[in-house]
Amino acid sequence: MDVGTFYALFSTTCFTLTGLWWNVVRARKDWTSDPPMRRTIGGIYLSFLLPALMGLFAQVGGTESPLLWRMSFVVIAIVGGLSMLRLVSLGRRDGATASVLWTQIGITVVYAAIAVIGAAPQLAEPLGLKGIQVEALLLIVLVALGHALVWRFMVTDRVDE
Repeated sequence: MDVGTFYALFSTTCFTLTGLWWNVVRARKDWTSDPPMRRTIGGIYLSFLLPALMGLFAQVGGTESPLLWRMSFVVIAIVGGLSMLRLVSLGRRDGATASVLWTQIGITVVYAAIAVIGAAPQLAEPLGLKGIQVEALLLIVLVALGHALVWRFMVTDRVDE
């Protein structure tokens, strides 16, 4: 698949997931009344929104303007990584489960990898891939981890059970 086509489909899918997550949260008003739960809900939201934004920048920058997608990936990944680090820190205090914390830590690691590859895409060359392709793979992992958090919410009444 052409990388431009991938990012077009990926970005659309992530924006759709963002909207679906909003509908789930809107239907569960009890979740938004609890501050620790609200923070985790926001983290899930970012796990879909930020990859969608990266996908848009990859489409605009692509191979013609690699600096555009690289800089946007670095900046957005730093925002996402710092947000997740904050959630992990507050989650420990709030009593979040180990599965939620480990998933959030995994998301933080993926954001760090996205920032590194964005800053130095030549690191992908030994893999026989372009930096933008490795970023695509990392974004897939990021969204999968976001889905893991959603699953946790959907199968329990509270995230700290």
